[in-house]
Amino acid sequence: MKNITDLRKISKVFQQYGIDISGKEKYASFEKDLRMDKVFVSGLIFELEYELHRELEDDKIAGITAPAQVIELLMS
Repeated sequence: MKNITDLRKISKVFQQYGIDISGKEKYASFEKDLRMDKVFVSGLIFELEYELHRELEDDKIAGITAPAQVIELLMS
């Protein structure tokens, strides 16, 4: 049940940024395909961490290039 609640929170934050995580955008590159600046990607990750009350390690955040990677890290 907790996973479903977390996925709803994740979906809500991505929707605020205009990203549909149920389609192809889930695997799109933040910078190339979604044309997001690194500052906005950092803000997105911060909001996701805040909503889920989790903190990702900085070295893992540096390697994130797509929404699917963020979701995988947050759900593990």
